[in-house]
Amino acid sequence: MSLGINTTGSFYNNYKTDTATDSAGKLEETLNSDLSQATEEELMDVCKDFEAYFIEQMFKAMQKMVPESEENVSASTKQLKDYYKEQMTQSYAEQASESGGLGIAQVLYEQMKRNYGLE
Repeated sequence: MSLGINTTGSFYNNYKTDTATDSAGKLEETLNSDLSQATEEELMDVCKDFEAYFIEQMFKAMQKMVPESEENVSASTKQLKDYYKEQMTQSYAEQASESGGLGIAQVLYEQMKRNYGLE
């Protein structure tokens, strides 16, 4: 099976649409679920997921502030560049959250433990 640039571009378009709604939707579904029976580890995972999503959105907002170069690139090359930039941003956000991040996950975790009586 061979993939051309146009095929890869269409994969990116489908990925981008699915990921944008899937990421937020999955997080919203988790936060709306009944977490009162969750273990402390599951609760912390939810808090880290929220923090990673928050950091990712913050990174994306910062990226919009950087002017785009005026390179003459094809649409498919731009799609690939955007795809890898999206992947990198998600990866950085997850790594930041796992390594302590902004401290949001820990604060949420402590509050949720009090709310659910897990202390």
